[in-house]
Amino acid sequence: MDPISLRLPHTVQRPQELTSYGPTTRTTQPIVTGTSVVAFKYKDGIMMAADCLGSYGSLARFRNEKRLTQVGENTLLGVSGDISDYQFLQHKLEDMITHEYDMDDGQTLGTKSVYKYLSNIMYGRRNKFDPLWNAYVVGGIDNGEKVLGFVDMYATTYSSDTIATGFGSHLAVPILRRRVEGRSDQITEEEAVEILDECMRVLYYRDCRTFNKLRRAKVTAQGVEISEPYSLETNWAFAEDIVGYGA
Repeated sequence: MDPISLRLPHTVQRPQELTSYGPTTRTTQPIVTGTSVVAFKYKDGIMMAADCLGSYGSLARFRNEKRLTQVGENTLLGVSGDISDYQFLQHKLEDMITHEYDMDDGQTLGTKSVYKYLSNIMYGRRNKFDPLWNAYVVGGIDNGEKVLGFVDMYATTYSSDTIATGFGSHLAVPILRRRVEGRSDQITEEEAVEILDECMRVLYYRDCRTFNKLRRAKVTAQGVEISEPYSLETNWAFAEDIVGYGA
């Protein structure tokens, strides 16, 4: 008669039985990252910009990253931080959009719903001590209302007429406050493009993780439009007056 072996709940498993599962891991720091996103409200909707660089530490490694994404019909998403975490969240959003499409109930995801969904995901991951290392800017038109909100890895959320992430929160926000706040309903598309380019030019001068290849996007009642990559005209003549430059 063959012997009977029992496996009690507290039985210690041999190491080879655990190799297929591996240890529990957490992301302790971002690896490939994107820097600032700049966004604000203007007369016709929301304007947003980000560069195309994915930095591997201090190396300008990936130079054609798309950090502005359309979600649904009238929502635009911009991201700073870890690119792999952003790709994970893109899959989650695609699953949600597919589910809504399959429901076939005539309803579409609004910007406020996407913003709430993102906030809940970031809050849940934070509470598991396994955060997504990102800061997101969500902009769009929801039932005729312009919506612009921010959520970061700690699930901190707020809405404003002007938002910038990364170094943009230090360097671009003063420009946005001076040129946008209090008059967002008066800003034309041409002026909005000029303001965005001014912010991105300052960031290119001052932020060493910024790249002079960027995309600009807008959300209006007609939908989302994301530009092809383009570069800004720059002038580095002022650098000759900086002590130690070129030495």
